[in-house]
Amino acid sequence: MKDHQTGKSLIIGIASLLVFLTIWELVCRKGLIEPLFLPAPSKVLSRAVKMIDNGQLIAHTLASTRRVMVGFMVSSLVAIPFGIFLGSFGFFRAVFDPFISLLRPLPSMSWIPLSLLWLGITETQKYAIVFMGSFAPSLLYIIEATKNIDPLLIRAARNLGASRVDVMREVILPGSLPQIIAGLKVMLGIAWTCIISAELVAARQGLGFMIMNGKEYFQTDTVLLGMVMISITVLIIDVIFRRFERRLLPWTQ
Repeated sequence: MKDHQTGKSLIIGIASLLVFLTIWELVCRKGLIEPLFLPAPSKVLSRAVKMIDNGQLIAHTLASTRRVMVGFMVSSLVAIPFGIFLGSFGFFRAVFDPFISLLRPLPSMSWIPLSLLWLGITETQKYAIVFMGSFAPSLLYIIEATKNIDPLLIRAARNLGASRVDVMREVILPGSLPQIIAGLKVMLGIAWTCIISAELVAARQGLGFMIMNGKEYFQTDTVLLGMVMISITVLIIDVIFRRFERRLLPWTQ
């Protein structure tokens, strides 16, 4: 029954998208919208075919995806153990809370000047932007997930002789993991915002660079193609993330 409903929803979604694209195409073909401001879907598709043929589209997409995933994975690998530690120990949480509160409101764009000064226009600079833009919010998600663990479970484990490390590994981590993963999925979208911001300002390759380059040469179809590729890439990563989540958390299904 659930699979039937999912298939039905998918068909409805595809149909509504096709209707929208058809209306958009007809409006553009009738000349109701200036192509410079909004090209027809067929023009965007034609640009995609050209950029696939010369290899540019794949290169830009892979460059941005690599930067996002490297920065995001490093951020997660640091934030998860650190967040669980801070969520488990109130004293250390109080010590680090002022620093986290100072870092959390800073948007990724604010780190670009310093990162360029420190690292130059390099791949490391792009990874650093993703890391700095996503680390503090990820840390807060993980701390809150850890704090929401039922205290009765922790006391029961301690009464059974579990050490603090055992409690963190066997009780807090499994209990907070669903909420941690939900938070990380949100942060993955923020990581894409970080890298596109960095590529718009200082990059020689990537979807952000492609969008900015299209804007400079008044190629609106290139700009729209870059936006579409961001959405498609995020959707693909989200599907992979969901499969990984099902394998990691089978008890939540």
